[in-house]
Amino acid sequence: MSPKITVIGLGYLGATHAAAMAELGFEVLGLDIVPEKTQALARGETPIYEPGLEDLLRRHVAGLPGSSGRLSFTTSFAEIAEFGDVHFICVNTPQKPGEYACDMSYVDSAVDALAPHLTRPALVVGKSTVPVGSAARLARRVAELAPAGEAAELAWNPEFLREGFAVEDTLRPDRIVAGVHGAQGMHGGTGTGAGTGTGAGERAEALLREIYARPLAEGTPFILTDLPTAELVKTAANAFLSTKISFINAMAEVCETAGGDVVKLAEALGHDDRIGRKFLRAGIGFGGGCLPKDIRAFMARAGELGAAEALSFLREIDAINMRRRVFMVELTRETLGGSLLGKRIAVLGAAFKPDSDDVRDSPALNIAGQLHLQGAEVTVYDPKAMDNARRIFPTLRYAADVVDAAQGAHAVLHLTEWREFREIDPAALAEVVSERHVLDGRNTLDPALWRKANWTYRALGRPTA
Repeated sequence: MSPKITVIGLGYLGATHAAAMAELGFEVLGLDIVPEKTQALARGETPIYEPGLEDLLRRHVAGLPGSSGRLSFTTSFAEIAEFGDVHFICVNTPQKPGEYACDMSYVDSAVDALAPHLTRPALVVGKSTVPVGSAARLARRVAELAPAGEAAELAWNPEFLREGFAVEDTLRPDRIVAGVHGAQGMHGGTGTGAGTGTGAGERAEALLREIYARPLAEGTPFILTDLPTAELVKTAANAFLSTKISFINAMAEVCETAGGDVVKLAEALGHDDRIGRKFLRAGIGFGGGCLPKDIRAFMARAGELGAAEALSFLREIDAINMRRRVFMVELTRETLGGSLLGKRIAVLGAAFKPDSDDVRDSPALNIAGQLHLQGAEVTVYDPKAMDNARRIFPTLRYAADVVDAAQGAHAVLHLTEWREFREIDPAALAEVVSERHVLDGRNTLDPALWRKANWTYRALGRPTA
């Protein structure tokens, strides 16, 4: 009989994971402590914009027409403990206010609320991104609080979701990492062979292999590790991606002073198989709810472990990333003759990346806010993130579309690389602006096309003509 699954925390990660588990054929009960969230999900409404997620929900939420009925929601920890065999923890781990360190309070609260109800053998699986060492501490906490004692195990199965591709990444992941008690950093190939877990971890490994049987059968690698390694995989991956993005942005700074073209530089570098093309697009840097806070938490944890020097380079990675936002503001000021006061600026983009409505630590929205504080009249348009942007920056102006945002603008800033923005007709947009200045913060617009329509095209790390 297939294990029944529960998912604790129904935000971006949890809602996606719950729907995907139902898609894989399991009975799933999702929990969130916010009743409005579970009520919305029960109607098939998603808490965030994520392509494909709403359709997936509607295929499985109990009570909806034509659904499988495999997915339900609750606010009761007692109910999920009674229902489930495997409990996935998918709650948020934000940065602590005023610190680099990770705030573990949501994870701790979830474990403390669940464990006392575990009266029979169960597997608690962490998916949240946490500081290394957290899983071992939480495993001890589960064993202490659960009436079932050591029969209530804990494993760590980090998520590697890309916003905009979360459904695909859950159903067809590029790897599955399982940290279990007793594993010695060994890996079990593509999931077709025998497991390598020992002792208490054998049951945890077997359950995770059963849950992910479909992607494993399709060739997804299954990597079995100890608990610390599983925690480190996610933070190390985010640190590497951040480093690659900030590297090309550092090269953009050099290009700006040397007269080079960072786009051509990145193209040439990308042909080297050792480097590759991905994440080598210079611009205003990374944001969102993962990379910035995760690299800072990684630095903080390394310091606690006495290994601060090992990650000291991440401090400069963070600094480079934040500088790009300042550089974009200064490039706008320079383009407009040295002053922003009273200038009308259209900002295209508020989400930190396309195909998302996530504005957490968004470079686009941060730049819009800086311009506004320095005296510019800023109007923002984003295809999906308008409501979230208004909540963060209610003092900015917001437009219904690109043309509305650009009305009377002295400069147009392209700050989130939505496909809609790449398809703008520069000649048509020129009819509504006051001055034809476009600043491409993502290096994805076609400079020749905009210059042909008599726009001044500027971008970070690129020559002016």
